[in-house]
Amino acid sequence: MPTYEYHGLKAQEMLRNNPMARWHRAGADVDDSSGPLAVQRMKQPCFQPLILPAFSIGRRDRIFAIGSCFARGIEKVLIHKKLRVESAASEFDAFELQRPDVSQLGFTNKYTTASICNELGWALDPSRSYPEDAFVQFADNEWVDPHTNPTLKYVDLERTRERRRIMSEVVSRIKQCRVVIITLGLIETWFDHQTGLYLNMTPLERMLRREPQRFVFHVLDYDENRRNLHEIHRLLNLYGHPQAQIVVTVSPVPLKATFSHRDVVVANSYSKSLLRTVAEEWSAAHENVHYFPSYEIALHSHRDVVWTEDGRHVQGEMTQHIMRLFVKAYLKKPLSRIFARK
Repeated sequence: MPTYEYHGLKAQEMLRNNPMARWHRAGADVDDSSGPLAVQRMKQPCFQPLILPAFSIGRRDRIFAIGSCFARGIEKVLIHKKLRVESAASEFDAFELQRPDVSQLGFTNKYTTASICNELGWALDPSRSYPEDAFVQFADNEWVDPHTNPTLKYVDLERTRERRRIMSEVVSRIKQCRVVIITLGLIETWFDHQTGLYLNMTPLERMLRREPQRFVFHVLDYDENRRNLHEIHRLLNLYGHPQAQIVVTVSPVPLKATFSHRDVVVANSYSKSLLRTVAEEWSAAHENVHYFPSYEIALHSHRDVVWTEDGRHVQGEMTQHIMRLFVKAYLKKPLSRIFARK
């Protein structure tokens, strides 16, 4: 089945009516960055693609962002703009007072479609619960929940269980949110043979040595990512807001390292290409799923504007640029003044 299908005359009409449909035209001034051609627009320091929103966000709408660390950047901007972002985990900040940097750690980061799917299932589906044997002990009084952020400090079992309770409590707020933003990050992950679940972290070497047959590295294929996204849609339709609108995007943040045999640049290209493809199909299959081109905006902007020194993390100004485009596209007119760039 084709992702999209248009009869001949309709396709010709769409080409004529789309001012940003062409990459290049003979005789065009390719140095004119104000022109509509892709070759012209990509001369701009901060790329601006055509965005056609199918819904709008109102001031009373609640928003939930879930996914990779780029989701936290989106979340932070929306909070700053006084929108109701329910995914912000203030309870966890209070719980981890000994870690003043905890709000920067991304407590709710979920790096793969499998991790997002798992978390929503535990938080929303009353027939599912987090399995006790998913907790992993690797020292006398240190346990890890491999389905949370791997940067968290390892603590005793009681405290690890309490973190898990808070996680499910925070994620369950998605039920009240009309707008859900899902940021897809990776396809490389680790599978736990004991629980039959994909992890949200790389197992520590101590974990691998302690139980060498338990964890195995996987690269999720297209079909598995596709199934995960459709299960996410089913869960949100069944347990979420009755008028939920889902915005899916692909994080521009590349792999930090690859466990595969490939060059990390090649492995990252495969990862992002696959996620970008499955996100397009997912949004085409459901009227309430919409693709937002965060990945393309970053990819086609100037590198020195996009990336911090490590070449991985997106600079604050680029995140602001991406979110300005999001806000301009999706927020209702009465709200637009609030988001005007100062």
